[in-house]
Amino acid sequence: MYIVTGGAGFIGSVIIAELEKAFPQQRITVIDWLEEDDRWKNLNKRTLADIIFPEDTLDYLEDHKDEIKAVIHMGAISTTTERNVNRIVEQNIGYTLDLFDWCAETDTPFIYASSAATYGQGEHGFNDSTDMKHLQKLAPLNAYGFSKHMIDKAIMQKTNKPSQWVGLKFFNVYGPNEYHKGGQKSVVAHAFKQIQETGKMKLFKSYHPDYEDGKQLRDFVSVKDIAQNIVWFIQNPTVSGIFNQGTGEARSFKDLVAATFKAMDVPENIEYIEMPDSLKDQYQYFTEANMNNFNHVYKSIEGRDYTPTSLEDGVTDYVQEHLLKADQYL
Repeated sequence: MYIVTGGAGFIGSVIIAELEKAFPQQRITVIDWLEEDDRWKNLNKRTLADIIFPEDTLDYLEDHKDEIKAVIHMGAISTTTERNVNRIVEQNIGYTLDLFDWCAETDTPFIYASSAATYGQGEHGFNDSTDMKHLQKLAPLNAYGFSKHMIDKAIMQKTNKPSQWVGLKFFNVYGPNEYHKGGQKSVVAHAFKQIQETGKMKLFKSYHPDYEDGKQLRDFVSVKDIAQNIVWFIQNPTVSGIFNQGTGEARSFKDLVAATFKAMDVPENIEYIEMPDSLKDQYQYFTEANMNNFNHVYKSIEGRDYTPTSLEDGVTDYVQEHLLKADQYL
């Protein structure tokens, strides 16, 4: 049995779909609150052993500890504008460390979501080093990034760890099953809707002299790559550590939107608008995953370099195989 916390969410539900393909004989249990949005639709195509609320997690794990192959922990308050830091500390930090300790005690593989938000403005680079001196330098810009950073540091200092533990620093993830996320959806999803409704896409102006409007850079990564990589870690239980999950190539928002227009077969039409004041102080102008650590372990096992999905191929797949189809869900 595989346990997936946050399994009804965006990344978690795509992971479950990939687990079903890779391990068809294994049962999967989701730990999540279904809330008042439509995230339950992410699970319509899945065959699940159970759906458990987070407050019942440890009791459920104890009752099924002889069956559990791995805990894949994606559940978190992931809204970067969340202001209730006490709530973030309780649900993101405390809950994660409780899960980690249980996995350490039972020697159950533990894979968890960290975030590129831990890097702050990127003034110290985007190197996924686990050296404490390096980690101490990082300064996240929001409470969400702070919570993930605290988890990374706490786990590195623990002496009792499961035989496999993996922290994944996700960069800008896009793809199917994010439809419930409202304003937190990827730029591809927002662009698709705006282009359908108005024939154009609005992007924030740049307020940094080194970046033109639309030329702010991000490492955009397909959620399908993320899910496949998590299955790869499960299949390679000797690999542990903290690893970036991106493509290793920063691309502009203009590139992303241009790929969306092309996939929709609509002429490119971009309008630049003012950025809300609430975002200006925590806005990242550049992110790019240093993929050396992941590529090193991947190549040592597979005998070849890791090759992520390109921006153009990933956006085309998302638009044409999901957003343009009535049944969008993976």
